[in-house]
Amino acid sequence: MSSVRTARRMFCAAAQTAAAAGSSSRWERLKSSKAGVWCRSLLSDYKEACREMVVSAWERPVKTSVYVTLLGGAWACFHVKPDQSSFEAALLERSTQLGLLSPWIRNGFSDGHVQNLVKLRNDDRLRYASLGLLCVVYQANYDPDTMLYEARCSNLSMPWRELPQRVLDIGFIGCWWILDSKMKDYDVNKDEYKHLPAYMQATSPPGPQEVERNERLHRDSWLPLTMEDKEEETTVVDRMENCWIQLEHWISSLKKKLLF
Repeated sequence: MSSVRTARRMFCAAAQTAAAAGSSSRWERLKSSKAGVWCRSLLSDYKEACREMVVSAWERPVKTSVYVTLLGGAWACFHVKPDQSSFEAALLERSTQLGLLSPWIRNGFSDGHVQNLVKLRNDDRLRYASLGLLCVVYQANYDPDTMLYEARCSNLSMPWRELPQRVLDIGFIGCWWILDSKMKDYDVNKDEYKHLPAYMQATSPPGPQEVERNERLHRDSWLPLTMEDKEEETTVVDRMENCWIQLEHWISSLKKKLLF
C-alpha cells in the first residue's frame, strides 16, 4: 500500500515538473519569436518617448504650456463645432426676426441673403461639410433626388476648385459667421437715406455730454408748467387797462354822436 502511494506521488511530481517546463518553454519561445521581439521594441520605444516628453516638459515649461493650449483649443473647437441642424435653427430664427419687421424698414442686404438661403433650403440644395475644426455650408446645383443626367454624371459634377465660390456660411466656435455678419443692422433700411447728403448718411454715436443733455431735456419735458404770480398779476392789470381804454373811447364816440 505504501509503495502505491509513493509511486503516485512520484508520478504527480513528475507531471507538475513537465507541465512547468512546458509552460516556461512555451513562454520563452513566444518572447523570442518575431512578434514578441516587435512588441517589446514597440513598448520600449513608447516608454522612451513618454520619458523624453516628461523631461522636455519639465525643462521647457513655456513651450509645453503653448502646445497644451493649442491642443486644448483645437479640442474645444472640434467639440463646439456647429452642425447642420444648428444652421437650420439659426436660419429659421433670422427669417422670423425679419418677418416681424415691415418691408419698408428691413435691411436689403440682410433680407436678400436670408431669402436666398431659405429658397435653397426649400429646394434641398444646401450641403453641409465638416472640415475638422470648422464646417462649411455650400450651394449645390441640383437636389440629391434629381434624376437628370447632368445631376447623375460624375464628369459633370461640381469640381472642388469651385467650392470657395459656392460657400454660403462658415461654422466655427458654435457660430455661423457670415449669417451673423449679414444680420448686422437688419432693422435699418439704408435705401431710405440715399437722397440725403453724404455727411448726413453716416452717423456717429453721441458723446457722454450729448447723452446727458438729451436725458435732462427728456426729464424736463415731463415736468408741469409753472407761471410766476407777478407775471399773472401783470397780465390781469394790462387786460383791465385795455378794457378801460376801450370803454373810454366808446363813451367819447357816443357823446360826439349825441351832440351832433
